[in-house]
Amino acid sequence: MSRRKTRPRPTTGPAAPSAPAVTAASPCPCGRGAAYGACCGRFHDGTAGAAPTAELLMRSRYSAFVVRDEGYLLRTWAPETRPAGVDFDPSLRWTGLEIRETTDGTAFHQRGTVTFVARYVHDGEPGALHERSRFTRHDGAWVYVDGEFLA
Repeated sequence: MSRRKTRPRPTTGPAAPSAPAVTAASPCPCGRGAAYGACCGRFHDGTAGAAPTAELLMRSRYSAFVVRDEGYLLRTWAPETRPAGVDFDPSLRWTGLEIRETTDGTAFHQRGTVTFVARYVHDGEPGALHERSRFTRHDGAWVYVDGEFLA
C-alpha cells in the first residue's frame, strides 16, 4: 500500500474545483456496486433520511468527499469536532474505498468504529489514507467524531 508522507493540504478561496461528474445512475463511489442515486446519493439528498449504520455513514461520507458535498459532510460531523467548513484540494482525486473492519455501529449501538483504506491520486501520485474512524449517535443519527491514522 502506498501512503503519502503528509496529508494533502486543503485549498481555500473561490478557485475550488467543481466536483467530478457523478449522476444518480453512475456507480456509487463507495464501491458497494449500486448506482449512486440508490446508494450514497439518497443520503446526500436526504430522501433516505440518515444512514442507519456507522459503516453506511462512512461510505456516504467518502462519497461526499468524492462529489465534494460540503453540506452533507458538515451535517454528519459531531458538533464537538466539526470544523467551520470543508475545503477541497483541487489536485486530489479519490479513487476507491475499502472497508477493513467495523465494530458495533448498528441500530443497537450508540458508538462504532470503521477501519478503512481510501485510495487517492494527489498531484499525479497515488496514495492511500488508512484510518480508524469513530462514530457516535447524535440526536438519534450517526455522526463522525474523529479518526486515528494507521500505518
